[in-house]
Amino acid sequence: METRSRAAQPLTAQPLTAQRHVVLGILFMCSTALFFPLMGGFAKLLGAEYSSLQVSWARGFGHILFMLAAFLPRHGLGLLRTRRPVIQLLRSVTLFTSNLSHFFAIIFIPLAKAASISMTAPLIVALLAWPMLGERTTPARVAALLVGFIGVLVVIRPGTEVFHWASLFVLLSATSYAVYQIMTRHVAAVDSPETSAIWSSAIGAFGMLLVIPFVWKTPHSLAHIAMFAGMGVLGAIGHYCVARALNYAPANIVSPFQYCQLIGSVTIGWLMFGDWPDLPTWVGAAIIVAAGLWIGWSQTRPRGAR
Repeated sequence: METRSRAAQPLTAQPLTAQRHVVLGILFMCSTALFFPLMGGFAKLLGAEYSSLQVSWARGFGHILFMLAAFLPRHGLGLLRTRRPVIQLLRSVTLFTSNLSHFFAIIFIPLAKAASISMTAPLIVALLAWPMLGERTTPARVAALLVGFIGVLVVIRPGTEVFHWASLFVLLSATSYAVYQIMTRHVAAVDSPETSAIWSSAIGAFGMLLVIPFVWKTPHSLAHIAMFAGMGVLGAIGHYCVARALNYAPANIVSPFQYCQLIGSVTIGWLMFGDWPDLPTWVGAAIIVAAGLWIGWSQTRPRGAR
C-alpha cells in the first residue's frame, strides 16, 4: 500500500501543479487591465503636445531603466543574456511597432474605441498560434475568429461618417502585439520572464535614439515629466506580467483574459477625458470579446469534446 501511494503521488501532483500554473497565468494577464489602460491615458494626454515618436521612446526607455533597477541587483548581468537574441530583437521590433501605432491612433480616437479594436489581438494570437507554435486549431475556432472581426467592423464602421482612419493604426497595433505574444511564448521555454521583459523594449529605447534628436521637445511641467516616467514603469510592469502569464500557460489560454483591459480603458477614458463608448462600440466590443472567450474556452476542453 505504501509503495502504491508513493507511486501515485507524482501522478496527482503533476496535474494540480499544471492547474495552478494556468490560474497564475490568468491572474497575471488580468492584472494588465490596470497598467496598460493607465499608460494609454498618459500617452493620449502627452500625444496632444509631443511627437508620438518621443512618447513611444519615453515609454521604452523608462521600461528599460525600471526593469534594470528592479532586477539587475538580484540577477546581475546574466539577466541580459538570452539564448534567442534574434527572436528577442524581433519581439522588440513588434512591440515598438504596436506601441507607436497605438499611441499615434489614440490622439484621434477615444481610448475605449481603440481598446475595443485592440481586443482583436487575442483572436490573431489564436489564428497564428497554430502555424507559429503548433497549438492546434479547429474550423469552429476559425469561424469564431471571423465573428470577432465582424465585431471590429461594427466598432470602426467603415464607409460611414463615424469611421476614422486612425482605427486602421489600432489594427496594425493589435496585429503587431499578437505576433509579439507569439514570440514571447516561443522564448518562454529558454529565457526568464525578467530577461524577456527587458529585451522587449530594446529597440524602442535604444534604436530610437537616432531619431529622437529630430523630434525632441523638452517637457515643460513636472506633471508631464511624471507621465513620461510613469509610462515606462506601467509598461514595464504590464509586460512583465504578460511574460509571466505566457511562462505559466499557453498563449491561446491566457490571451483572451486581456479583455479585462477593455474595462480599464473605458474607466480611464471616462475619468480622464469624459469619453463614453456609443452603443455600436459596446455591441462590437461584446462580439469581439464573446468570440475570444469562446476560443479560449474551447482550447481548455479535451480533444474529444472540441
